[in-house]
Amino acid sequence: MMTSPLEAVGRAALAQVQGMGRMAIFFGSACFWAVLPPLKLRHVIRQIHFIGVKSVSVILLTALFTGMVLGLQGYYTLRKFGSEALLGPAVALSLIREMGPVTAALMVTARAGSAIAAEIGIMRISEQIDALKAMAVNPIKYLVVPRVLAGLVAVPLLTAIFDVVGIFGGYLVGVKLLGISSGTYFSEMRNAVEMSDITGGFLKSLSFGIIVTWVCTYKGYHTGYGAEGVVKSTTEAVVLSSVLILVWDYFMTSLLF
Repeated sequence: MMTSPLEAVGRAALAQVQGMGRMAIFFGSACFWAVLPPLKLRHVIRQIHFIGVKSVSVILLTALFTGMVLGLQGYYTLRKFGSEALLGPAVALSLIREMGPVTAALMVTARAGSAIAAEIGIMRISEQIDALKAMAVNPIKYLVVPRVLAGLVAVPLLTAIFDVVGIFGGYLVGVKLLGISSGTYFSEMRNAVEMSDITGGFLKSLSFGIIVTWVCTYKGYHTGYGAEGVVKSTTEAVVLSSVLILVWDYFMTSLLF
């Protein structure tokens, strides 16, 4: 009576382990081809424009309102303890350590990651990837490597923009709306924020850039046939990338701070 349920659990566990192994091999292959010449710099720049430049508008809007919400909630929380002067450090540290890297990566996943998975998935079902192999073009080097390298460049830059705009949003609420001194806002921020905080946020954004492009290219590359396969792979890419970002953020925070 217990054989069938146990077998089902075992098959599911083995399938997950095999999937993780395939993803690891896929990433290792991308790293291997990334260090081998020639590097198509034109393709990398095109992907940086797609992942980075085209995501700036959504990053600006999200960062502004995230900083404003942090400023508003932080002010009313700190006021209970008579510490309104610490609003600047509270907003800056929240953004630099956590909210900036995580939220920027999630926005990139939603806008660019889904498009990457869908684009490569359509290439798979339309047999364009098979055509690349027939022309002796390595599809990993041609399709995956430029996107991973672009994620390494674009996501940290978008995170930096997110942090600056978010701090400005907190300034608008805290100083212009709620009446905190601008000198207090920035001087306390300067005293509280250390280089280790900035370095930690930068390392997080680098790892998130790898996670987003790796997962989305993998899901697109292994798309099933048909429109249903593209939809499924795109959904799985966005969901898995978002979950991995949050999980990896926890482990990096435990190690860095």
